[in-house]
Amino acid sequence: MLPLLMGEVPFGITYGVLALTVGLTIPASLGMSFIVFAGSAQVVAVQLFNVAVPVAIILLTIFMVNLRHLLYSASLAPYVRQLRSSWKWLLSYLLTDEAYALSIAHCKQRGPTPDGQWYFLGAGITMWGAWQVSTWVGVFLGAVIPKGWPLDFTITLTFIALLVPMLKDKVNAAVAVTAGIVAVLTFSLPFRLYLILAVLCSVAVGILTERLQNPRL
Repeated sequence: MLPLLMGEVPFGITYGVLALTVGLTIPASLGMSFIVFAGSAQVVAVQLFNVAVPVAIILLTIFMVNLRHLLYSASLAPYVRQLRSSWKWLLSYLLTDEAYALSIAHCKQRGPTPDGQWYFLGAGITMWGAWQVSTWVGVFLGAVIPKGWPLDFTITLTFIALLVPMLKDKVNAAVAVTAGIVAVLTFSLPFRLYLILAVLCSVAVGILTERLQNPRL
């Protein structure tokens, strides 16, 4: 998890600074990180709050941005099906892009094992702790950080670091290329609908590619 924290910490600091800049109180800024715990959704929310968008639209936009977690959960479901509900609630709260990427790779390599949930828990808690601390730093120390520092670019680097190791076969490569092309072509759509379109198209291409490789599926 340590290499991923190099992108997570600046991301959290950026959110903390942005939240105060748009007028959120310190308790609201910190509380959002504790309750929501979803970096991209939090950044989108404060940006919409800054331009006085109605609450209903903010909630709908956040829902759309976080729909990818539905796919993450479905992907992990076979490996956590045997767990008690308390475990599932905890792991669902800790589910992030980074925790998912490492956990699903671990699960696929080792299959359903008694220690799988502990691996997921360790990844999730690491990201949760880093996010809370970095948000705190952004809220309380953001004013002393030079404005010229491109903290937001670390977000892109984090996702690149998650993506590259997974491009080991034609299916994943096709999914990644499709998602990238669709996202770029539809980026101008409102409410970040380009994310949903990119997901749907890439899933369709992934299924088609896998069936072409394995006609018996």
